[in-house]
Amino acid sequence: MNVVTSTLKPSVAAAPPADATRGMAARTRAMLDGAILPVLLRLAAPNFTVMAVQTIVGVVETYFVGWLGAEALAGVSLVFPLLMLMQTMAAGGIGGGVASTIARALGGDSPDKADALALHASLIALGFGVVFIVAELVGGHALFRIMGGTGEALAIASLYAAILFAGAPLFWMFNTLASILRGAGVMILPAAVSIAGAFVTLTLSPALIIGLGPIPKLGVPGAAFAMIGFYAAASVVLAGYLITGRAPVRLPRRLHIQWSLFGDGAIVTLITNTTVLLLTGLVGPFGTLAIAGYGMGARLEYIQISIVFGLGSALVTMVGTNMGAGNVIRAERVAWIGAAFAGCLTGAIGMIFAVAPHLWLDAFSTDARVFDAGMRYLRIVGPVYGIYGAGLALYFASLGAGRVLWTVASALSRLLIAVGAGMAAVRYFGGGLDSVYAAMAAGLIVLGCGIALPIALGSWRLT
Repeated sequence: MNVVTSTLKPSVAAAPPADATRGMAARTRAMLDGAILPVLLRLAAPNFTVMAVQTIVGVVETYFVGWLGAEALAGVSLVFPLLMLMQTMAAGGIGGGVASTIARALGGDSPDKADALALHASLIALGFGVVFIVAELVGGHALFRIMGGTGEALAIASLYAAILFAGAPLFWMFNTLASILRGAGVMILPAAVSIAGAFVTLTLSPALIIGLGPIPKLGVPGAAFAMIGFYAAASVVLAGYLITGRAPVRLPRRLHIQWSLFGDGAIVTLITNTTVLLLTGLVGPFGTLAIAGYGMGARLEYIQISIVFGLGSALVTMVGTNMGAGNVIRAERVAWIGAAFAGCLTGAIGMIFAVAPHLWLDAFSTDARVFDAGMRYLRIVGPVYGIYGAGLALYFASLGAGRVLWTVASALSRLLIAVGAGMAAVRYFGGGLDSVYAAMAAGLIVLGCGIALPIALGSWRLT
């Protein structure tokens, strides 16, 4: 994928401070010549911290929602796949493409292209935010009904989604601005803003959900208001840093728009989250409590994405920089080292909760039927999290390399196998939840192996 056409005029924005330029050169040299694992972990450390904090925030928010009852949990579970579709598109699919192309431009010593891409990406982010607002308003309620939502759970899902997606442009803008900085190797600022905002949200969200002192009890909508507030404040901070010219990447005044720049990454993310939406629909006929239990299990699956994203952001930048400099062999080594690290980490998490599901599920609900649905998910799907995590790491590495054709094919194969086999098992063979979960596990294996195999066969070396 091309970054920006060669006819782009040079940026007329003010040059960055000399210290910033020297710092950027040092980061680039380390990614091109330094010991791979130490450099990769150093780049990933701020993002790992962010993901850990955000995971804690997500667990605590769900814990407080659980106080409102199983209907509230089910309502949030219906919205969760749609929220994660937006989040992972903004941070991973589109955001990964942004970071990748900026990293490859800087690795190829083309700073003007990276500058143009920054403004380009910001405008696209606003456009996607508007698209998600319209999509939720037009089809949100109907989608939640198709997924199995009824009664109070459906009403909660519709209200929660309406509030949450009103702030969609803010979600997109923050994640895109953070990706611009990560692509330039600037990891600390996005991490610091995320961590500070997470701690504020951790205080504000429970207060709005359950009521605290003069703050009225808003219930589930309180979580949505707290989240929107965070993304608004964080976007202002990151935008200010870029606009003032203090960042290594600047916002130019001229722009050549190419929507195709990030299409492949967005397609993978769209397929992945569409799969979860459809699988939630397969669980729907088993009842509201089954949706709540599955939702708690699926939340852990998305946490795997968040964990790998901490490493994946560094993989996008480091692989992209090396590909931009023509160091394909080193880029492959970076990818495999990252995949091994991610696979071990996510595999350990999956096995722990497969063996002891109460460690996860007891935090959200005391209902035995909710626990049963979640336990069965963790025991069947949890053991393959290691393959899934390694595949996700290689997906981010593929974004950095600009080689995502096979990741699209693998994501599509996962959808066909998981949804197709699950649907056939339920509708034609009378299968229960276990058969749906088995199809989910098979889909994750196909996804991970399908991304890894082409890289092993040398697909990145093809021109």
